[in-house]
Amino acid sequence: MLCHMGNIGEREMVKQYIFALVMVIGCIGSVAAKEEKSPDWNGEALTGDWGGVRSNLYDEGIELGFTHKSDVLSNLSGGIKRGTAWMGNTEARVKMDLEKLLGWKSTTAYVQYHSQLGSKFNRDYVDSFVIVDNIEANNTAQFFQAWIQKGFYDESLSVLFGLYAIDSEFYVNDTSAVFTQTPYGMANDLGQSGMNAPPIFPVGALALRLKYTSQDKGFYAQYALTDGVPGDPNNPRGTHIQLNKGDGTLSIVELGLTPQPDGADDGEYFNKTAFGYWRYSTRFSDLDPLNPILHPSQGAYFLAERTLMNEKDHPEQGLAGFVRYGVASKDIHQSDWTGSIGLRYHGLIAGRDDDIAAIGITVSHASPTFQRLNNSLSSETSTEATYRIQVNPWLAVQPTVQYVLHPNMNPARQNVWIAGARVEISF
Repeated sequence: MLCHMGNIGEREMVKQYIFALVMVIGCIGSVAAKEEKSPDWNGEALTGDWGGVRSNLYDEGIELGFTHKSDVLSNLSGGIKRGTAWMGNTEARVKMDLEKLLGWKSTTAYVQYHSQLGSKFNRDYVDSFVIVDNIEANNTAQFFQAWIQKGFYDESLSVLFGLYAIDSEFYVNDTSAVFTQTPYGMANDLGQSGMNAPPIFPVGALALRLKYTSQDKGFYAQYALTDGVPGDPNNPRGTHIQLNKGDGTLSIVELGLTPQPDGADDGEYFNKTAFGYWRYSTRFSDLDPLNPILHPSQGAYFLAERTLMNEKDHPEQGLAGFVRYGVASKDIHQSDWTGSIGLRYHGLIAGRDDDIAAIGITVSHASPTFQRLNNSLSSETSTEATYRIQVNPWLAVQPTVQYVLHPNMNPARQNVWIAGARVEISF
């Protein structure tokens, strides 16, 4: 079973998912003629097409993906101490078109399993509010997502249920995904919330998600209701789906505008504006241990991204920018608002058409209560400059330089300089 009350051992869950996958593959019979051209596995994946196996599975409705990221970061000055650390993240993904496999119209299933290894660079070397590496996590392996989605009305409405991560669809910008710091994925105003964080990397939660997209793709509205405590706060290892008394729920809604001009499909074009609101059903203690009042945990956010310039002869290349701003309950959170701004250029250097250069700045403001209790500074500012080198379709190398001003709003911490690199491989 996907959902259960209490714990199921990691080994037993792996057995169940492997069994389910084998059963699905075993159900593949004669299927209609190929409708889509399969990806170029031999060109885009290190391990290739496996003698045609991947292409055949894709044509039947099963798409397999495997990636690995390795990050090496060095604290050059400031923070807790100087030093170098390695972190790694490996994931496997299975996407199944259940209309092809089982005849279930407009139905998709998705399973994502990942593992994290390595040091805790931010915890042990930096001590900043913004986590400087977005794959830093407990050393474990778990199912991150495992859901089924049904589409209605020509796919304009969809319903998703299962193990789900809100940062796969909510509060995200495509233009900021290149960065290695965390606030350019799920921003810290929401990321800091909850008893065990919200359902974001690396732990998903049982959820129901509804989404509407207009026929012209220019407007969307989405809502998710998730378990209020993802995983098991007392056991960070393995997969845990628990619906315990007192967990409550997290609700999040987002409305967005994504108009596309004529000819946008011929290049790379970003045009998104979105507003969101989130709230937990349970109440949380005040930051001040002497204040007995319980407060609601809630917040709101705004994000926008735009293509600022396309190269005339290469519309898939050019300059884009983004802004993000979010607020959170000031009585229970370290930061009551965060804001980010950034630029990225696809194909900045002639002859390096697939490379991406980017720079981003994030300000995290300390809440008044946190400032008073900790005699802290008013904010932390983190900056990242990075350049993603697409060596070939399956290999990317990404140097990064970071600077953190007033880490963790702590006046005793020296400002931090960080340098490092990420290697990403698609198998």
